Order: sequence, then C-alpha cells, then structure tokens
Amino acid sequence: MNLERVIFGFVIILALTFNFVFVMGDIDNAQHHSVWILTIAILVNLVAIGLKLGDRSQVGALLLASSLVSGLMLVSARIVWVIAQSDTASGPNTESMASIVSLAGGALVASIISVVILVGDTLISRR
Repeated sequence: MNLERVIFGFVIILALTFNFVFVMGDIDNAQHHSVWILTIAILVNLVAIGLKLGDRSQVGALLLASSLVSGLMLVSARIVWVIAQSDTASGPNTESMASIVSLAGGALVASIISVVILVGDTLISRR
C-alpha cells in the first residue's frame, strides 16, 4: 500500500465530505449552514490543490482543474457570506444564503468529479 496515495485519497474525499456537510440543509436557512464548516471546506480544498500540484499526468491535470473549480466556488461563497454579513447585523438573509449554498453546491459537483476521476484512475491502474 502506498502511503502517499492513501493521504492523497483521504484529503480529496475529506474535501468532498466537508463540502457535502455544508450544503446539506434548507438552502435559504442560515442556521442549517455553518460558516466554520465552509471555512474548513476551503482549507481542506486548498490542501487538496497543493497535493495535486506535483502530478504531471493527464489525470493529474484533470484532478487539479476540478479542485481549482471547487476552490474558486468555495472562496466565492465565503466572499458572498462576508459581504452579506456586513450588510446586516443578523447575518446573511435568505437570498444571500441561497446564493452561498448554490455556490457551495457547484463546488460539491466539482469535488464529486474529482473523486470519480480518482476512483476511475485507481481502478484502471496496474499494481
């Protein structure tokens, strides 16, 4: 068993799960979505991007591209959260929260694509 591949797969799947945990709940209810989980999802995604930077293969390029899309969407969601929170004292309103969760949902799709590519590459690789 290759420890590097285990850590790589762990971080990619962890990024997907934190993304999923943030998106779950009512799309417009701010109490169902934690800013801390979004922040952790961003940080884990940045670690995943860092791990993918060293791979020079075609699959590595696709994995990096999907991670970059996911990271961009998550950072965009966090920026919208910061702007929405500065507009009101009570935090993001329902429209802002729907935009935040929608952006995180786009990141979730990119993370799913990344995991599917990783699993597909693992299945067709030889020992």
